[in-house]
Amino acid sequence: MNKKIAKLYNSGKTENAIHLLIKEIDSHPKSVDNYLQLSTYLIEQNSPDQALELLQKAQSLVDKPGELTYNIAVCYYMQGEYQKSIALLNTLPNNDETLYQKALVFMKLGQYQKALAYALTIKLIDERTLELLGDIWLSLGNLQQANTSYQRISSDKRTAKVNFLLGLTVLDQDRDLAQKYFDLSKQKDPAYFANAQKQYSALMQMIRGKNGKN
Repeated sequence: MNKKIAKLYNSGKTENAIHLLIKEIDSHPKSVDNYLQLSTYLIEQNSPDQALELLQKAQSLVDKPGELTYNIAVCYYMQGEYQKSIALLNTLPNNDETLYQKALVFMKLGQYQKALAYALTIKLIDERTLELLGDIWLSLGNLQQANTSYQRISSDKRTAKVNFLLGLTVLDQDRDLAQKYFDLSKQKDPAYFANAQKQYSALMQMIRGKNGKN
């Protein structure tokens, strides 16, 4: 990874960083690292089509095309090509990155038990893994386990989504606490909160209805 370009990208100068990486690729077309770095940035900018096109071209140019496989699998995942994604992931060693991505794919496929099995195998449990575990448990209908996973994310690192789903997991037990989480979610991202209310409205009504509450 080019650290100078990475510093530029991380400072918010996205277009400059991407432009410099393109120049690096033009100068060193066989260097796999430049393609990986640029495709990662394109993926983070939600441009999987561009990233995939770049990586597919790179396959015939770089000395070690196998090193591009993971990023290609991520692109397929983002495009909704889940079977293509899992087929590529199955060719890679089961390190934490691969396990995480497999769990994401199987969750999208609705195979929650398989997603859980992969997620629980991840060795380094960071915030994104805890969030994924919470999402899987929630999809399985286990609110308590989902709550436990989300709670392990430090409060200062909880996104609007995590706060909202925390509220959802305690709604049946403690309406006041749930409302506090919902308020935090709304403060962090009002647009997400509004969409989440619509998305989970049926589930929220069902949970509230269990205790005969309106």
